[in-house]
Amino acid sequence: MKRNALDLNALRLLQTVIEAGSFTAAAQQNRRSVSAVSREVAALERALGQRLFYRHTRAVSLTEAGRLYLDAVGPLLEQIDTATETLFREDAEPAGLLSINAPVAFGQRQLPRLIGSFQSRYPKVRAELRLSDRFQDPVRRAHDVTFRVGQPADSNLIARPLSPMRYIVAGAPSYLAQHARPREPGDLLEHACLRYQGHYGRQHWYWRNDRDSAYTPLAVDGPLYSDDAVSLREAALGGAGLVLFPSWLIDSELAAGTLVPLLEQWQWEVTPQERLIYLLYAERELAPPKTRAFVAHVLEQVGDPPLWDRWRVQAD
Repeated sequence: MKRNALDLNALRLLQTVIEAGSFTAAAQQNRRSVSAVSREVAALERALGQRLFYRHTRAVSLTEAGRLYLDAVGPLLEQIDTATETLFREDAEPAGLLSINAPVAFGQRQLPRLIGSFQSRYPKVRAELRLSDRFQDPVRRAHDVTFRVGQPADSNLIARPLSPMRYIVAGAPSYLAQHARPREPGDLLEHACLRYQGHYGRQHWYWRNDRDSAYTPLAVDGPLYSDDAVSLREAALGGAGLVLFPSWLIDSELAAGTLVPLLEQWQWEVTPQERLIYLLYAERELAPPKTRAFVAHVLEQVGDPPLWDRWRVQAD
């Protein structure tokens, strides 16, 4: 054990030996052998270059160096215990920096208002929002909460379903004024379809009759592809064509009537299976109050039906 790599457990063991009065009593409290306790204390002494104990037949006592050292580290260990207890206490007030990761379009569209309302409730929390369409390991990147689409890979994180991905075919009134409104999915083959093109290639469009049926691919095409969903939304608003977007990306436009939903009797996706939006975060026992509070706030605010699927009420 080097001086720059002292183990907190060894320091706690030092305290336990003094409080218990002997290596034997300390070993019993820690459910370890006396020889293991003795070896760890000896390793600590070697790392410090000082003898910490006088060994007696039935008891031990601190040397002067040991007493000075324990007086110095004892309060530090107490502060660590207090800080840890405060951090994970159920009733602790959420505070500190909250790191949030999400896909770009979803984060831009939905998270500012969720973060804003959360900080109004918990003003001691500062937020860092990092947006990326590539999955980033929440543990390696030190994200407290991650929003992701689709079932996450197995991990030690909790994956909490937030909302289904509800896709909607939509177009601007100006486009529909110049083109016959599609009556069934096959009619889209005759329309200008604006398609997203991301890391996984060009977007495909799928439809099905109901939840019990399989999705059917539809080979749509159109005049514009883009890796920027906002640009495609603006093109659709300008009458350039139809889009197939999740409701969270066009909820305000649907509520305002600047985009019109089409073919709503069918279900739509951009993959052959239905997907959900998930919240990823550490196990509840390991998650600090800021994380637990933010997850609870998001679930409450999004609700069921999701916040972004309430545009019909707004439109009415």
